[in-house]
Parts: sequence; C-alpha cells; structure tokens
Amino acid sequence: MRSLINTKHSNENINNELASVGQGGVGRSKKHESADKHVSGEALYIDDRPSLRGQLHAAAGQSTIAHGLIKSIDLSAVKAAEGVVAVITVEDVPGHTDIGPVFPGDPVLAIGKVDYIGQPIFAVAATSHDLARRAVKLAKIEYEALPAVLTVKDALAKQSFVRPPFTMKRGDSATAIEQATHQLSGEISVGGQEHFYLEGQVSTAEPTEDGGMTVFSSSQHPSEVQKLVAEVLDIPLNKVIVDTRRMGGGFGGKETQAAPWACLAALLSNVTKRPVKFKLSRSDDMCMTGKRHPFENNYHVGFDSDGQIKGINIEVNGNCGYSPDLSDAIVDRAMFHSDNAYFLDQATVTGNRCKLNTVSHTAYRGFGGPQGMMTIEMVMDDIARHLGKDPLEIRKINLYGKDDRNVTHYHQTVEHNKMAELISSLEQSSDYQARRASISQFNIENTLLKKGIALTPVKFGISFTVQHLNQAGALVHIYTDGTIHLNHGGTEMGQGLYTKVAQIVAEEFQVDVDTVGVSATRTDKVPNTSPTAASSGTDLNGKAAQAAAKTIKARLIEFACEKYNVNQAEVSFKESHVIVGQDKFSFAEFVQQAYMGRVSLSSTGFYKTPKIHFDRATGKGRPFFYYSTGAAVSEVLIDTLTGEYKLLRVDILHDVGHSLNPAIDIGQIEGAFIQGMGWLTTEELVWNEQGRLLSNNPATYKIPAISDTPSDFRVDLVPDDPNREQTIYNSKAVGEPPFMLGISVWSALKDAISSVSDYKLSPDLDTPATPERVLWAVEAMKDNA
Repeated sequence: MRSLINTKHSNENINNELASVGQGGVGRSKKHESADKHVSGEALYIDDRPSLRGQLHAAAGQSTIAHGLIKSIDLSAVKAAEGVVAVITVEDVPGHTDIGPVFPGDPVLAIGKVDYIGQPIFAVAATSHDLARRAVKLAKIEYEALPAVLTVKDALAKQSFVRPPFTMKRGDSATAIEQATHQLSGEISVGGQEHFYLEGQVSTAEPTEDGGMTVFSSSQHPSEVQKLVAEVLDIPLNKVIVDTRRMGGGFGGKETQAAPWACLAALLSNVTKRPVKFKLSRSDDMCMTGKRHPFENNYHVGFDSDGQIKGINIEVNGNCGYSPDLSDAIVDRAMFHSDNAYFLDQATVTGNRCKLNTVSHTAYRGFGGPQGMMTIEMVMDDIARHLGKDPLEIRKINLYGKDDRNVTHYHQTVEHNKMAELISSLEQSSDYQARRASISQFNIENTLLKKGIALTPVKFGISFTVQHLNQAGALVHIYTDGTIHLNHGGTEMGQGLYTKVAQIVAEEFQVDVDTVGVSATRTDKVPNTSPTAASSGTDLNGKAAQAAAKTIKARLIEFACEKYNVNQAEVSFKESHVIVGQDKFSFAEFVQQAYMGRVSLSSTGFYKTPKIHFDRATGKGRPFFYYSTGAAVSEVLIDTLTGEYKLLRVDILHDVGHSLNPAIDIGQIEGAFIQGMGWLTTEELVWNEQGRLLSNNPATYKIPAISDTPSDFRVDLVPDDPNREQTIYNSKAVGEPPFMLGISVWSALKDAISSVSDYKLSPDLDTPATPERVLWAVEAMKDNA
C-alpha cells in the first residue's frame, strides 16, 4: 500500500478502505477514533479541561546556576506577591522527597544544592498562571558555586557517571581486529532532540473528600504518576486516581517526566485544599525537561578486502544529565542496537552513562537505539570509502544471515530474518542501481551542486528491556444494547492505540468497530499498568483486551449451548449477529438474552510477553520478543557553496507483519521518518558555557516543516508477511522502528559530500547535519582530496 502522500490512486484506495470498514476491522484501514475531534478542535486535552471551582495555578522557582550549594533562600517577596496563595519548598513535602523512576537521584524540589539550570527549588500556587510565573521570579537565592561538568569528555575524564559502565561481549574482538586485513577507527557526536510535543507538560490535581487526590495528567505512565503522588503525599495508592484521556504528543517525554509536575500540583493542592493546575510554558518546558540523550561514540574495526567485518570495538557514551532517570536502560538499548542489522562476529560494546550538570535526559522514540545504530552505519560508510565500493554493497555483505551468522553480540538468535530479501526488494522497487549511476554522472558534470543516495536498514528489538514492564491489563464490558466499553492500560498520544485496540475487540465479537467505546486510561479501572512506550502499546494492551473479550465470548457460547441445546461448533459470531444452530440473532438481541440469563458481560484481561529474559551479569539473553525491520532509500541534493540541501525522494519498505490498520501504520511510518530526519538534520540543541539551554523556543530550535518533506515520498508495507511470533493477530510494532529510517538521509548527505573527493574519502559529519556542518564537511573534502 502506498503512502498517503504519494499518489492520487493510493489515496483513493485508502479512502475506499476507510469507507468500507465494518464488522471487526482488523487488517483494514480505519481513521483515528479522535481524528474529527483533532481537526475541529473538539478533542479535550488536559489544558482544555474546564477550570474547577477555586482552582489555582502553579509555577516553580528555578536554579539559575548549573551546580552549587544553596546558601540561603528568601521567599518573602514571593509570598507577598499578588495572587499567591501558597509557597512550598522540599521541607513541606510530607512523604518521599525523591521521585526517581528507577534509581534515586531526582528530588521533587532541590535539597540543599542544585545540579542544573532550571532545577525546581520551590513551587508557588497563585490565582492565575501569569501571576504564579511572575511571583517565582521574586525569590532571592544565594549559591556557593561548584565546578560543573558540561561535556561528555569532561565526564569521562572525571569518571562522572549516573550508573556504572557496562560491557557486552562476544568472542575476542581485539585479536580479530589485529588480524584483519584492514583496520579503521572513527568517532561521532550524535546530538540530542527536544520532544516538542504540541501539548506541553501539564497536570491538574484535585483533593478528594477522603484525603486523597485525583490527578489529570498528560502522562504516558499514569500508574507511575499515581505511585509517586501517593509517595510524596504519604498516602496509600488507593487514594490516588490518575486520569489520562489523551496527550497532544509524548514521544517518550511524558513517560517519566510528566510525574514531577503532577507531584508538585498535588503537593500544592494538599496544602491549599483546592484544585491546582501546573502547566509549563514552552520555554520552561524546554529548559526544565529532558531531551533525547546526546551521545559521543567511537569505534575500532577490522575487516577483509570484501568489506566484511571480522572484529569491532564500539564505545557509546550517553550524556545522561544530572540523574539516572531512565538512562541505564537507554544506554543499554544503544548497546543492544549497536549492531543494527549487521552480524558482528567478534565484538565488544561498552556503554558509559555520563553524569553532567544539565537537565536529566530521558526517553525518546527509539529509547537509545537510534544513537547506537548511528555508529555502525558510520562504519559501513567508512569501510565503503576505504575500499572504493558502494556503501550498499558493504551493508549487504555484513547483514545477519543464517546458521553461523545469526547471533547478536548479546547472544540472542536473530530468527525469521528476511532483511536481505527486504533490502533486495527495495533496491529493485526504488531503482537504486540506475539512480546510483545517474547520480554519479550528475556529480561528474556538476561542480557546485552534488547529489547523494543511500539505502539503510533498520532492525529494532521489540520489548521493554526491563522484564516486568512487559505486561498489560484491560477491562471490557458489554451493555444490554450490544455496545461495548473498553478500557486498558495504554495511553493515547495521537498514535492510534485506542483505534487499534477497539478494532481488536470488535474483531473478536465480529461487530461494527464503531460500537466499541474506549474511555480514558484510569488507574482505578486497570491497575499497575506499564508505560505506553517501547513500541509495545498495541502488542501488550491489544492482547490483554483480546483476552478479556475471549472470556466474555466463551461465556456467551456456553450460554447459547445450554439455552438452545447445541454444541460449540454450531455457535458463531458474524456481521454483528450471533448464529446459534439454525437461529440468527442480532448481537444486541443475543446480549440481552444473556443478561436475562444472568451471564456476566464484563471481564478483565491480562497479558505478559513470553520468551524474554536477559542476564546482565553475563550480558547474555533474549531481551526482545522479536525484531521489527525496514529499510529506506533517500536521495538528496546539496549546494557545496552554502551547505544547504534538499531531500528529493524517499522510498520506504517496512515490515509491520499483518497490519492491524494500514492507514495508521503508514501514518506512523511517515511521521517517524520525518521526525528521525529532523533529529539528524535541523534540530540542534545548544547550551552555553554556563550550562544554559539557548535553543529554548521555536525561534531557536527548528523542527521539520512541511517544506522539508520530500515531494516524492513512497511508503510500502511488506505484503503478506505475518509475524512468526504469536503477537496480536501476527502484527508487528510500528511506533519506534521507522524513526531510524531517517538515518538514510544523513548517509545520503555523506554520500553527496564524499563525491567532492570522487568518493575516495568518508566525511566526518556529526549530527544534526545542519547546513553549516555540511559546508564544513565539504570544505574538509576539498582540503584533503
């Protein structure tokens, strides 16, 4: 199926599918359940909720230095400011003061010292958002400045880590490199990325009559918000309810870092006994919340004259900011994905979790995987230039294969591997070889403008690498009119999770998907949920919802057998009807009969991912249930005088198994690719020498615009290739894996730059590859050619 952007013909195909979706619906396109509300403005986000009676607004007083001891705090002017009702510091927290999601290190408010510019020191509740923001600026705080660590190199030199280093190893890489015919070394700086969700961080806390708290939070992890709010208030979890209907984007930025603002709102609400809303302004959001981890990676590789890797050492150094947050698992995933789609026979991969005096970096689509993949893709390009070969040839010769070339450096067997076939198919459908020849000729004939092309693959592991998170629950009710209520632990952030899970339930009962209503994710409906992250939202919650539906369906079948004296084989569900022997009832009619027969029409469902395990002590195991794969071809044009460039064409072939909803899957692929492209090209985070973020608003931080998308954008799903693992309807995850397809743009830029040296040199091109960096790389090619 072609992209929604690509051709009129494919648009008609998808529109026809959207119009024809009826009973069940799995495997067919259906528009997002809130699509109409999104475009009309009727969709309610947390910030859109009507103000509650007596509602106050919160703001936080922030550190103005990167590292130092707090010598004194004078908040008298803050307390006397217009509209201020309450002011709290860490001394006013009745319960836990540390809200670190996995490891300690994240104080809800600063305790005696500050570790980054923007760290909350105190919080204010006032009668309006503007008055609260004005009041916090009146604080007088004296510091004793301490030395600040502001670069990865400085952190490595000082052995400043948030968690200990970790190594994954297979074989003897040092000997293999030494004995190889060729050796190369290199390093790359991989920039971070602002989440830039349309809806910023926001929470509203409302006290309840029993001393509890109801929290409306724009969070990917309501259960974690529930736990941390309960802990800071020192109350039981059953007194805290967290409600999340939808987010205006998350991308990982609301997995752990939605919790601080919910906790501060709850603390202020607890003090004032009034509802409190905490909404971060865009500039505060960008300064006070974490980003995609910047990485500084290096490699040493040995390879033969064909370009096949014989041994490799890779070091990934993640800039974690001041606290652990999720960095241990993020750097682990960067290490897991340092192979991308390539077999590394003798390999040593080391990961350092560097502690800096900046905001604590956090989850972001791909969760470290993209930063890990960048190094090996650089290796492929560097080997190709060293040997005078097409980078695609080097990539193909190093792909995972069968038998003795199908085990990763963390000792998981790569099963059901069709990457070679996928790349071959894309190579043909994109006319790669003909375009490569044409581009080479263009570059010979043109001095100022140069074209580049690259085909890069993605192999991405699906599962949380922390085993206990791979579980989900769901709740399904059928009402007596035949309509269905669905609730599950997954959160909706625009990705279509609610739509897909509703389709799954409709499929089980063979009813119209529009009769399935999905309600807000709430901790009092489905408890102890995992975050909606790791591309596992549909895998986990879809299976849990299916389990609940199957339980009710089994009850209905048993009732039919008893009432009509038939066997199970004579009972079927089809086209919103239940067929019992020779009788046929509408679904609603039969449900009414079951209710009169005192059949329970409600059930919970539960699912846990099988097969996964990992022993960190040995660096061995199966951390991923399966791999999602894809590949992209990108073609670019650069101006060697200015460094400006344009993305001309993109061809993508991606494997989603048996697609639950092709329209949503293709939309996810397109969006992920553009976001990945933005990370590697335009989105530049800049801190000054004092540790202050300078790129803190839309004027100084550039996400891709519609003009940055290629005019020729072709997206295909691998046809008729269901997941071999028993996932929900044999589908595959689609949220994160396509993000890494954006690497093809970076590699294509390098290809164009390399043409300046007649493809003899591999350019150094850190990311983001802004026009300035492209120009510097071009100049370096000219100097060294």
